[in-house]
Amino acid sequence: MRDTLAMVLAGGVGSRLNVLVSHRAKPAVPFGGIYRIIDFALSNCMNSGLARVAVLTQYKPLSLMRHIGTGAAWDFTGRTRRIEILPPRTGGKDSDWYKGTADAVRQNMDFIESSPSRDVLILSGDHVYYMDYRAMVGHHRRLGAKVTVAMMTVPWELTHQFGIGIVGSDGRITEWEEKPKKARSNLASMGIYVFDVEYLLTALRATKEEDFGHHIIPNALRDGVLFCYPFEGYWRDVGTVQALWDANMDLLDHQSGLDPESWGVVTNLEAEGLGYDRPPIRILTGADVKNSSVAPGCVIKGKVEDSILSPGVVVEKGAYVAQSVVMHDTVILKGAVVRHVVCDKKAIIGEEARIGAGSTIASNRICAGPMNGGITLIGKWAEVPAGSVIGTDCVISPGIKAEQWPSKVVSDGETV
Repeated sequence: MRDTLAMVLAGGVGSRLNVLVSHRAKPAVPFGGIYRIIDFALSNCMNSGLARVAVLTQYKPLSLMRHIGTGAAWDFTGRTRRIEILPPRTGGKDSDWYKGTADAVRQNMDFIESSPSRDVLILSGDHVYYMDYRAMVGHHRRLGAKVTVAMMTVPWELTHQFGIGIVGSDGRITEWEEKPKKARSNLASMGIYVFDVEYLLTALRATKEEDFGHHIIPNALRDGVLFCYPFEGYWRDVGTVQALWDANMDLLDHQSGLDPESWGVVTNLEAEGLGYDRPPIRILTGADVKNSSVAPGCVIKGKVEDSILSPGVVVEKGAYVAQSVVMHDTVILKGAVVRHVVCDKKAIIGEEARIGAGSTIASNRICAGPMNGGITLIGKWAEVPAGSVIGTDCVISPGIKAEQWPSKVVSDGETV
């Protein structure tokens, strides 16, 4: 694998994650209590024996860059192993930033050329999964492929979200549809590609087309050099609030197949404040914790069920948290009830507040498209007033102070 270069695409806006990406790139969104989403791709690279990894950033990259740091957490240090953060670039105009996945790689062709490799492994930084890339690269080489796409079967009702392929008996992809309205197969692209390096560079130079799924992959199909690598295992694109919540809940389901610890997923413990400065978990007399993941530094005096708590979360006496994802250093004060919520870092939930109190699943009226599933979002540093009642599918803006709220009653689907 030392002759394979990995390029992790981590520059997308991720707008469907709403207020969770107001201050960070999507791959930097916290996940599962102690991780960030990009940890899965980086850990897969580490565990697959890759020695050279490039992370392509663009949108709000600061927290992502801080998290990656020197790459030491994933053992990407030293003379023969390295990780490089490739900062945003412009083209001929200041506004000419990355227009798509293929354009992002095109604008970094000089880096590829300066890093002699046999293959280039293109990865997304916002998927939760485990894969040994050695198997995929070996499969690619045995077939003599120029381009190989990792693919897995998905439910038919989700096929419109993916690139869909039809595969012949020799593993060659014979037909391709990008996000079809009515698919003829449910074998879906995972957004993981292996390219022969010369084929990739030639393809990028030959066209200004912007996206792998829409442009480069169909071109490889026409060239007859496109193959499938079949994948079976846990994989989830966590690009929506619902998908992010679902994946977090999968951590609590032993049958889901999601198991970061056994997969060898690591994170930058120092960047996350998990080094030596977080005290042990404290679960006090009278507290009740069921089927939940509780990180170091948490203090539990109330009741927590079916939830994921990141480091430093405080649940005061009489407070109740259920089916929720609560991120770092959020404080849930006495008597508050939090149900079906994704709450960003350092929020304060006031005494006797009721969140997720609605009885229906609504679409948020300001945000584009439905939030899905009745999940209410609370932004970073938000303060929820004492005694407030907040429905389902609501969005609470980052940094809003308790005294700024126009009303303590927020109906289903409203934004504050």
